Amino acid sequence: MSLEDLIRAMPKAELHIHLEGSIQPATLLELARRNGVPLAEDVAGLRALYEFRDFAHFIEVYTLIQSCLRTRDDWTLVVCDLGRELARQNVRYAEVTFTPRPDRGTPLPYPDILAGIEAGRAEIARTYGVEMRWLPDAVRDHGPRAALEVADLAIVARGRGVVGLGLGGSENLFPPELFAAAFARAHAAGLYAYPHAGELAGPASIWGALRALHADRIGHGVRAIEDPALLAYLREHQITLDICPTSNIRLHVYPSYEAHPLRRLYEAGVPVTINTDDPPLFNTDLIHEYELAAHVFGFSARELMALSLNAVRASFLPPAEKARLAQEFEAQWARLPA
Repeated sequence: MSLEDLIRAMPKAELHIHLEGSIQPATLLELARRNGVPLAEDVAGLRALYEFRDFAHFIEVYTLIQSCLRTRDDWTLVVCDLGRELARQNVRYAEVTFTPRPDRGTPLPYPDILAGIEAGRAEIARTYGVEMRWLPDAVRDHGPRAALEVADLAIVARGRGVVGLGLGGSENLFPPELFAAAFARAHAAGLYAYPHAGELAGPASIWGALRALHADRIGHGVRAIEDPALLAYLREHQITLDICPTSNIRLHVYPSYEAHPLRRLYEAGVPVTINTDDPPLFNTDLIHEYELAAHVFGFSARELMALSLNAVRASFLPPAEKARLAQEFEAQWARLPA
């Protein structure tokens, strides 16, 4: 079996993917037309829109995409689209971030959003056997008060697919310490802490996420490579970094794959996983990210399988479900031809 065939066939889990950023171009164009959002005329126009000048431009485009979601059925549709895409790539489990945006006057009330995504999650589990869990995301740019609102929304939905609280947005402008109260509230209710850190800002942002937010896992975290003491801490405490290589290149965190520290983080003993972030926006998918890991970063077949299992072990599933999923992965690997 070739390495490419192995990558396609092997079971996978993804821990860093944004629902709104996962919408396939044809679906997004239909939603834009249906809801009267001026977006692009065709897929080529979307591709041009997705040439991001910087992170601020990315946020501008992302906000425009979010505005295309207006009804409960819209949310169900994009979850089902994502689920089918995950199934195509043999992704068996995903933790999916979405952004309620309570401070922005979200067109749809949160209970309706939750009902929409839960309907999609149930349909995908029933039809494809793909399991998903939710990570509502507070946006730094909206401020600490909005983050508290998102924490409350996440707490209400604990047990309805929601497993943690995320934190995204302009990391370089809003340090994690500003959001300590929201994460303390979520943690007290039994939710995991999943902030983005170490993408637009350096190691100090990751330290802040660990110390002020008590992060259970870090989204991105690539700039930990700049601080040997931080690498040692992450290794000692086995705190996983969810790495999104193509995202980091397309958003100009690194100038090239050759400059990206994925391999160095792995060799430093830091637990890492491979992810897509916003796949259609970056013209990628998880199969492609694993192919990059193999052909650009030099990961062997055995190491690729270890990365996949890392995602299971780092997931926010209950221990029994995590153990069952790990056993399923190992059983599937055993059936793959050499």
